[in-house]
Amino acid sequence: MHQPINISTNQLVNYALHLADNALIMGHRNSEWCGHGPILEQDIAISNIALDLIGQARNFYQYAATQINQPINIVTEDSLAYLRDVREYKNCLLVEQPNGDWAQTILKQFFFSVYQYYLYQQLQFNNDEQLKAIAVKALKEVAYHVKWSSEWVIRLGDGTAKSKQRLLNAIDELWMFVGELFEPVAYELTMNVDFNLLKEEWHKKIKLVFEEATIDVPSKNNWHQSGGKIGNHTEHLGFILAEMQFLQRAYPNSEW
Repeated sequence: MHQPINISTNQLVNYALHLADNALIMGHRNSEWCGHGPILEQDIAISNIALDLIGQARNFYQYAATQINQPINIVTEDSLAYLRDVREYKNCLLVEQPNGDWAQTILKQFFFSVYQYYLYQQLQFNNDEQLKAIAVKALKEVAYHVKWSSEWVIRLGDGTAKSKQRLLNAIDELWMFVGELFEPVAYELTMNVDFNLLKEEWHKKIKLVFEEATIDVPSKNNWHQSGGKIGNHTEHLGFILAEMQFLQRAYPNSEW
């Protein structure tokens, strides 16, 4: 039985873990499409996006570990990813939602990538040099994620009646999880992120792409789900972690 990791109450650590958990869980969800994409090219594309996100997660976990490991070595990126329990994860609820069909996966990636893009745009000017460096490195990847998912949203929305209906169904499933992205919790409030600007830029991009996809944007003020950032998750995250963490828990101290 694993011993709980004593995570620092330092807000920077919590914020780094939040960013890492977002990227890791989204990356893991995308990896579930490996070998199942609609065509080979898109199978490879979404698998590469998964690798990009897991790479971002590693950078944030490594940074969190350096902040926790003072004065002795306590945790590693692996222990932060694989040995925390579900309530210790700080990812937003959106990323843990099931893949569903291709339209739902695309829309979830689109919503999240646009959010990441404008968030990292702000973090590249952050006072914390390491957060700044990770954001700058990730921006080129995320710009591609936005482009790729935007093109698919347009293709589905302005395609056949069936593809459009699938996209509309995906909006019904996922829109309730969007509001949490712009609802800061305590550790986010110390990071000099302008959430009003972030929300405004996000909605502007969503509206632009949805118009081209001939889709109406739901109201900004709809009721939304929240709680993931402080450890209150849907039942889906537990199943993700059971699969993702099995090897490390069954064979402690395993290394790649």
